[in-house]
Amino acid sequence: MLPNHPSNDLPQLRDFLGKHLLDSVIPFWFQHAVDDAGGLNTCIRDDGSLINRDKYLWSQWRAVWVYSKLYNQIEKKQQWLDLAEHIYDFASSYGWDEDFGGWRLQLAYDGSVLQGCDSCYVDAFAIYGLTEFAKASGREEPLALARKTADNALRRLALPHDKIPHAPYPIPPNARVHGVPMIFGLIIWELGCLLEEPRYKDAALAMSDDIFNNFVRPERNLLLERIGADNSEYPAPLGTAVVPGHVIEDMWFQIHIAGSVGDSERVQEACQLLKRHVEIGWDKKHGGLLLAVDANGANEVGWEFHSTKLWWPHTEALYGLLLAYEQTRDREYLDWYDQIHQYSFDHFPDPKHGEWIQKLDRAGKPITDVVCLPVKDPFHLPRALILSLEVLDRLNAVPLTNK
Repeated sequence: MLPNHPSNDLPQLRDFLGKHLLDSVIPFWFQHAVDDAGGLNTCIRDDGSLINRDKYLWSQWRAVWVYSKLYNQIEKKQQWLDLAEHIYDFASSYGWDEDFGGWRLQLAYDGSVLQGCDSCYVDAFAIYGLTEFAKASGREEPLALARKTADNALRRLALPHDKIPHAPYPIPPNARVHGVPMIFGLIIWELGCLLEEPRYKDAALAMSDDIFNNFVRPERNLLLERIGADNSEYPAPLGTAVVPGHVIEDMWFQIHIAGSVGDSERVQEACQLLKRHVEIGWDKKHGGLLLAVDANGANEVGWEFHSTKLWWPHTEALYGLLLAYEQTRDREYLDWYDQIHQYSFDHFPDPKHGEWIQKLDRAGKPITDVVCLPVKDPFHLPRALILSLEVLDRLNAVPLTNK
């Protein structure tokens, strides 16, 4: 059991998170989700019981990333690479639509199409998974597919945002959304780094500039999820929605990107914004991070399920705060880490079945409503744990004095 302030003993925290990843989180998916017919069953409940065998490619490619990253970063375990390849084979065999030049959103268990190319985010997660799988497997075909996906996606991203396929999040008319440059920025950057291709890196850096120049509002010290097509503020309540988890996640993306090019000023700005959105998202009454809040403090929030406590913003905060502490050595980031850690491990882990409960109401009670897609997939939680182990290994190797 960890102390109330787990950040006071970073080696012990590292051991705790590593054990949680390998003994609780990863085994859940091998026990409940591998579909012998192909892919991973992600239409499952928190107890691992099957809802159906439909395959959302959004989830399949994210799982490819996770098992490839485990193999690349944690241990060269053949079981992990084999599962990444098992999912890759299914997704790549049935998911690509050559006429559209992108990835289908939903397939049946046998690979037949249930929903077509309705979401740019499937393309993004495909690039992400393919890039990491290429590193793990050493194969050329995943890289060729990643490049093909990226080139087609970048052409579509030049369209007005409300013309880009964007399920399951509708884009209001004449609006631009943070999610597009957020997700594609990191993913295109990582592909560009692997391929050593400046055009991908340049595209990613332009997306970072878009985020900081347009979606971040300095006078509010907030990042808005939706702005006008001309980069003006979009009318409330849709235009004043702030999603702390998205911003926290994006800011660690930006720390990765800016740190790679030596932009220390942007790294510090990203750290500050990350902390600001932890602060504004924290529920002072019940604890935990609210899914969304209004930039003006209004009760009407232009985001569905805004008062829920979902697992993923908490996982992003756990990694993001450790990373921001590494960059700043400001103890305030660890103080926030301790609060998020305490709430998360008090509320989300399922001691009976393993993994985490995904959705809580504001008071912290489990709910079964469908939020976004009807899936549970291995992504935010294992990714945050893997990356947290990386940063803790660095911190434990070179401890520095706190500010």
